[in-house]
Amino acid sequence: MSFPNTFASKEEMAKLAAQMFLEIEAVKFRPEEPYTFASGLASPVYIDCRKLISHPRIRSALMDFAVATLYRDAGFEKFDSAAGGETAGIPFAAWIADKMALPMQYVRKKPKGYGRDAQIEGDIHPGQRVLLVEDLTTDGGSKLMFAEAIRRAEAICEDILVIFYYDIFKNTHEMLAQNGLRLHYLLTWWDILAAARAGGNFDAAQLDQVEAFLNNPLEWSAANGGISELPVSKA
Repeated sequence: MSFPNTFASKEEMAKLAAQMFLEIEAVKFRPEEPYTFASGLASPVYIDCRKLISHPRIRSALMDFAVATLYRDAGFEKFDSAAGGETAGIPFAAWIADKMALPMQYVRKKPKGYGRDAQIEGDIHPGQRVLLVEDLTTDGGSKLMFAEAIRRAEAICEDILVIFYYDIFKNTHEMLAQNGLRLHYLLTWWDILAAARAGGNFDAAQLDQVEAFLNNPLEWSAANGGISELPVSKA
């Protein structure tokens, strides 16, 4: 089992992670032609965590950061397994399980519908302490579905790890806490924005629009053809 540096500050890991995302162009800034998410939210920014799977050195460093975050904030012996949410969370759960010497499962969005009609693949046991792993979250809502599937299997799910947390909607942590869940993450849009400004390689006016969105995403969305209220359980 590898033990990454548990004493690296959260701020330093977030800064480095943001630089990695920018280096591989996993982040796009496009305020002049906003992206529209499945929720209907108009956004000047888009992040593609799936690009990380094609960059082994960066993904390995990020998984070290993730494991260090879990050891520091949750504990060294807190988890009995790691479960990835279908589909984006599966590779990250596999890498984290490998680094932490844990069994792994993955959780479907709904039961398979044939055969065993399974919603969880892999061995899962009553009382097993399961870390739920996903690539990102906006308001945390969709994570409840995966956590509840784990709990229906009589396992324990109290912690969620995501690589990227939007950190632009209020009460995300409170909502998750009300459902018995704690969120762990590596970086946010604020870290990306800070790294982009520090790098000096992006148009300042574009970044100003990004900052306006981060400060009031629903107002920016409504002014740019998107929704003005966030639907329930979108992430």
